Amino acid sequence: MKVMAIDLGDVRTGVAFSDLTGTIAGRAFTITESHRDRLCARICQEIEKEAPERVVMGLPVNMNGTEGPRAAGVRAFAGALGEACRKEILFWDERQSTVTAARILSDAGKKREKQRGRVDAVAASVILQAYLDYMNRRK
Repeated sequence: MKVMAIDLGDVRTGVAFSDLTGTIAGRAFTITESHRDRLCARICQEIEKEAPERVVMGLPVNMNGTEGPRAAGVRAFAGALGEACRKEILFWDERQSTVTAARILSDAGKKREKQRGRVDAVAASVILQAYLDYMNRRK
């Protein structure tokens, strides 16, 4: 089962896809778009092209487990995206995903200024892999 993950950002949004078995995160990229309607249309194009069975969106939960204004914004965008693409959007707690992504890039020797363009794609992969691991453990 192919799964898509989205790490929504203000300017850059990370997108990642699993392999066909839903075991490992694979292709990941960043969409640079701050206009929400255009971003929604671009993500719908990717959903149509890749045909994932599930779409998971990172939900920015506060460290104490509460949801703030950023989580409300993600939920609103997910509602619009689900309606536009006719796809159910699932949420996954994304706490520390960007920190983990920055650490992965740093450990790989990527300079800080080069990380900016990739960190969102890697964060989407981190979210996706956490979701896949959880689902595979449940089997």
